[in-house]
Amino acid sequence: MLHSKNILRVSAIIIAMSSLSACNLFTRLSQVGDGPQTTEIVNPTKRPQYQPVSMPMPAPHPSQINPNSLWRGGARAFFKDNRANEVGDILTVNIAIADSAAINNKTTRARDDGEDADLTKLFGFEAGLKKIVSSHVDNASTVSLGTKHTTSGEGKIARDETIDLTIAAIITQILPNGNLVINGRQETLVNYELREMNITGIIRPEDISSTNSIDHTKIAEMRVTYGGRGNVSELQQPRWGMQILDVLSPF
Repeated sequence: MLHSKNILRVSAIIIAMSSLSACNLFTRLSQVGDGPQTTEIVNPTKRPQYQPVSMPMPAPHPSQINPNSLWRGGARAFFKDNRANEVGDILTVNIAIADSAAINNKTTRARDDGEDADLTKLFGFEAGLKKIVSSHVDNASTVSLGTKHTTSGEGKIARDETIDLTIAAIITQILPNGNLVINGRQETLVNYELREMNITGIIRPEDISSTNSIDHTKIAEMRVTYGGRGNVSELQQPRWGMQILDVLSPF
């Protein structure tokens, strides 16, 4: 029964892998001569993976009204503030990330244990022990145990990343405390290689400059993804069979 269950499990895994491989094969065949296609522009809140942002909110404060005054606090113009402040408004996000990290870890451990046991007296039977076991048994050193462990490990990480991009984002939500949730998506198709960039996060309206732009250092909970799809990206990845072997191989 166990053998039959294992065969069924392996068969199910093989069928699932074959189905995924077939779907990927048909997708790639449909893109022969054309390459990947850009997606349609849709409402970000209607995407399947979109989730409204929920953050801890302070107690609401009543808005201050300045009677007999045309000036508004935080405005960059006398009659109109051109900065994005409503759902659907667009603003520019400047991303200039330059990260560098170097980590070097080294661990060494050694342990040497030893234990001896002798049998000098056992109700008078110690003299006959040699007859029962062997004539070469020495009661003064009947049992001797020893263990020796040595562990040595070393790891190094060197990372250097630079991203310098500008992308337009849309305000998708206004939080109760007035902060804005932004979402930006950009796709570029060049020579059958599709480059994708996504950014999302939370900003304060007062951090938006008079040019209707904001730096990435002022975006809270920022998530930036930058990658690609196409012939070049596929050639840089190992085949799915090799990836499965890398996961399953214990060595």
